[in-house]
Amino acid sequence: MLKIAPCTGTRVEIERELLRYKRGSYGAPFRFLDFAHGKGYAITNEEEFSKKDEELTREEQELDAPDILAIKGLGQFERFKAASAFRLMIENWHVSDFHVSEARPSQEEGFAEHLSTRGDNLPLVANFLYENHRDRFDRVLHAMNRRVPGVSVVQPQQTLDGRLILRFQDGSFKDPFIGRYVSDGTIKMFAYLVLLNDPKPYPLLAVEEPENQLYPELLPELAEEFRDYARRGGQVLISTHSPDFLNALTLEEIYCLRKDKLSAELERLIPAFQKRSAARLMADRLREEDSRSPSFRAFVNGVRRLPHELGYQAPA
Repeated sequence: MLKIAPCTGTRVEIERELLRYKRGSYGAPFRFLDFAHGKGYAITNEEEFSKKDEELTREEQELDAPDILAIKGLGQFERFKAASAFRLMIENWHVSDFHVSEARPSQEEGFAEHLSTRGDNLPLVANFLYENHRDRFDRVLHAMNRRVPGVSVVQPQQTLDGRLILRFQDGSFKDPFIGRYVSDGTIKMFAYLVLLNDPKPYPLLAVEEPENQLYPELLPELAEEFRDYARRGGQVLISTHSPDFLNALTLEEIYCLRKDKLSAELERLIPAFQKRSAARLMADRLREEDSRSPSFRAFVNGVRRLPHELGYQAPA
């Protein structure tokens, strides 16, 4: 639990920070870290499962300022095992808000193992895969050729002035194109494939509106790549306003986020009894009514009404 409160001026402080979890299948959760206004305690011997809560060793600590997270500071120390494990888990999350304009330019020669949030180091990461994980790079090329027909080869290449560029080979042309002359959709699909084939996959991958700059026909292909990543063990959260992208998902994979002024509520979009074909039917109906891309809210409300329009009666 994390509670943040306003302080003086524009500053905020950590009013309460609490980390607790169960050490077994039964019983109340134990508090392994409890801080308020920069002061609190952390458990140092939580691995001793046989001990009762009152017998655990609590070490009192005071932070430099009340706006500092205890989990960030204490998580650096091995003796606070619960805090350390939680910090590592959060640090291994990745948020992707890819921008094509930042991935196009050439890069000064350097080194990068993981794609940045905005994708501005794409040539460096592609070169890292090419030189150190050729099997994964070949997998990217195979998927690229399958998802974007015509693109047969993508290769990082160093220029005479020591910069790194990406060259895309289209089977219809003799000479490859450099990244700045390739379509936005091609660049973005390649970037997502590089991200999804990272040698150290993220336990949680959050992606912001992947449909931007992509042709609607490519969205089902991209959805399948994300689904394959999840099958390999990573959890994927995607925010989207695209009915075309939603149409490539199963209803069990879709959640709706409802926001008001003070809070947000996440709920499963529709019950399991509604079939996937219902989502497809509603998306087609919305497209027929309006040639422009229908809003996500209209899509959600339409899918909610559809079972009743089809005569479905919920079991008593």
